[in-house]
Amino acid sequence: MIPSSYPDATEIARLTARMLLEIKAVHFNAREPFTLASGLPSPTYIDCRKLISYPRIRSTLMDFLTVTVMRNAGFEEFDNVAGGETAGIPFAAFVAERMALSMTYVRKKPKGYGRNARIEGAMSEGERVLLVEDLTTDGGSKLSFVDAIRDTGATCGHTAVIFYYGIFPETEKTLGDHGVQLHHLCTWWDVLAEAKAQGAFDQETLDGVEVFLNDPRAWQEARKG
Repeated sequence: MIPSSYPDATEIARLTARMLLEIKAVHFNAREPFTLASGLPSPTYIDCRKLISYPRIRSTLMDFLTVTVMRNAGFEEFDNVAGGETAGIPFAAFVAERMALSMTYVRKKPKGYGRNARIEGAMSEGERVLLVEDLTTDGGSKLSFVDAIRDTGATCGHTAVIFYYGIFPETEKTLGDHGVQLHHLCTWWDVLAEAKAQGAFDQETLDGVEVFLNDPRAWQEARKG
C-alpha cells in the first residue's frame, strides 16, 4: 500500500535515528576509530544492512522513505525503482512494492559473462528511474550507478537513501552537477542529537564524535597512517 500521511521531515529524522540506535546499527568509538572502505579512519560507523532483520522497523522506514520521495519529487514521477548492488537491493524492492512500480538492480560492474549486463530486470528506454541505496557519504559511488541506468536510455534524476552522512559539503553539489537530487531520512547530526537525548554513549565518546562531525577531513588527516 502506498503511504500518504506521515510525520514531517524533522520527526522522521528523529525517529529514524532512534530506530538505528535501537537495533545497534550505530557505532561510535573515538579512541579506536573504525577504518572505512576508503581506508580513512572514522569514530563513526553505521550498518544499515541490519535493518532487513527487523521487520517492524524496516517496514516503518520504508514507508518513511517512500513518502519522503513522493513529497519531494512527486507522486507520478517514476516508472522503475533500481537498487544499487548489494545493500540497496532489498530496500529498492520494498520501495518498489509500496509505489507499485517495477524493480531492477544495478551491478557495480558488468558480471563478465552472458549478456555482460549491469542492469538486472527489465528497464526500458525513456523510463524514469529512482535509484535506492542504504546510505551515501560523499555521493561519488552513486554516479556509476546513475550512468549505468542512463546507458539504457532511461533517465535517473533522483536517488533515495535511508542515511546520509551530512558532513561533507560537496556531496549534494557532486550529485547535483550530475543532475541527481538526493532524498534521505536522517544524518549523523540527527543520530548524534538522539544519542545525546538517550544517553546512548558516554560523554567523552559523544564529544569526540562531535569534533569529528564538525571537521571530518581535518580529523581524518590528523589520524592517517
